[in-house]
Amino acid sequence: MRRHRITGLLGALVLAAGALAATGPAHGLPRADPPPPAEFGTDWHDPLTAAPPVARPATRSCQVTLAQAQFRDFTPYRGTYTPPTGCGAADWSVVVLRLEGKVKGRQYDRLGHLSLGGVEILRTSTPQPSPDGITWSVEKDVTRYRDTLARPQPVEMLIGNVVDDTYTGVIDVTVTLTFHAADPRTPVPDTPDRVLPLTAPTITTPRNTERLLAEVYATGSGGGCEEYWYLTTPAGAPYSCTADGGPHREVRISVDGRLAGIAAPFPTVWTGGWSNPFLWYVTPGPRAFDVQPVRYDLTPFAALLNDGRPHRIEVTVAGLPAGQSGWSTPTNLLLWQDEARQVVTGALTRHEENAPAGHSRWTPAGPGEQHRVDTGGDHRLTVAGYLNTSRGRVATTVTRSVHLTSAHRWTEGESHDALNATWTDRESVTHGPTTVRTDRTYTMDGETTLGAGDRLRTVLSLGDRADTVTLRGGRTVDVSRLDDRYTGDATYTANVPRDQRHAVATTSARHRVYGSQAPGGCYDRTVDTVQGTVTVDRRRC
Repeated sequence: MRRHRITGLLGALVLAAGALAATGPAHGLPRADPPPPAEFGTDWHDPLTAAPPVARPATRSCQVTLAQAQFRDFTPYRGTYTPPTGCGAADWSVVVLRLEGKVKGRQYDRLGHLSLGGVEILRTSTPQPSPDGITWSVEKDVTRYRDTLARPQPVEMLIGNVVDDTYTGVIDVTVTLTFHAADPRTPVPDTPDRVLPLTAPTITTPRNTERLLAEVYATGSGGGCEEYWYLTTPAGAPYSCTADGGPHREVRISVDGRLAGIAAPFPTVWTGGWSNPFLWYVTPGPRAFDVQPVRYDLTPFAALLNDGRPHRIEVTVAGLPAGQSGWSTPTNLLLWQDEARQVVTGALTRHEENAPAGHSRWTPAGPGEQHRVDTGGDHRLTVAGYLNTSRGRVATTVTRSVHLTSAHRWTEGESHDALNATWTDRESVTHGPTTVRTDRTYTMDGETTLGAGDRLRTVLSLGDRADTVTLRGGRTVDVSRLDDRYTGDATYTANVPRDQRHAVATTSARHRVYGSQAPGGCYDRTVDTVQGTVTVDRRRC
């Protein structure tokens, strides 16, 4: 994946030799460690994130190697998966996917995916290596794919890469699955009865479906301007990345041509992002290593889909210029079935959509001033329906609203480039007597400046927050909060060989989770770095 180019001046900056951050256990530092170096050297701390590891029960476990490959080009790894036999027949309490990787030399950050029987179970990005090499790891809870994991499946994994005389880094990865057996203290969780990949224009779902979710691994990536969609400007503005409607994007899903769900895409910053890989050598931005899918509750449409006929379910990215590529949207359907009914009937009873409102206004720069683009966007959708299940009639109502405000400022030649943006995505799902309300907020505030002596400085902060409240019968029964924040300040000399860059950087990542989603109800970890050295690794809970 290539970096955003502030101007042609920065085209040469992609000689990146950094290291992305990864999930996995922290590398604790003894108190006697020397102080950080005055500037970056040829090696630095292995990548890590502040996110919590997957909670594992103390029950019998079995491990299966899912993939083992070295990625040098765009040839996918293909293999065969067979479920373990020593930890129960699909009645697992937790299944943990773990990717362990290593790379050395010089390489771009690369995007990767892993699928099992056509079901995408991991989307990730990779480190940029130091000359001496780094290792990293990613952990993910994949228990919800139990239906897929219960049977032998073909495996496909790809981390598209280029290895030549300049970009020498071979990406070496091993992926395992660890299955933890259930017991009275850690029972089998409620997971989908079926998981269906959306790999064809139409799909036929089981006729007794009583709950239906879709998950979309939506990423703007693969090089080009859509990797930095949040920085695009309206056509006509003097900027290196333009799009007819500016930077507003929305991930939509439809059923037979009718809008069924809306969502704000997460503004992922990959590890070469903002023209400054020194920001990401130890700690990445939120979600860079574990891309989280956008999720939609499509249960109001289940009655229509339960007629036994094929139906068209499509995902589109609104705001993407017509005919332009750059987004990937692999999609899985997660279905729960009513085993006491062969056919579950019902109806879609409500479909209300306000007209999407969006604008992007360019204010040209006056003498000695900056260009500015102000963007806003709003959209709201409510759908409702009911199903006649074996337990009686169950109604579901889903309301979702998305909103964007952003201000983008830059100078002629783009030697100064800045963005301040906030995305909100508010969702309420009422299913029978239970209502779950989730308020998501994504923030980006940063600027890059190319100054005297070709010194390039990037100051950037990113935020990923979600507040979830569960009510039953109108009473609050559960509250949880995620707050994942990153800040960084990195400077180096552009357009010179690596050993002449004199790079310095400070970064801080803090990941907090409270409530039912956190181990023990509370998780709070901060990781700070200076010139690639971890200076703080603190847990508060």
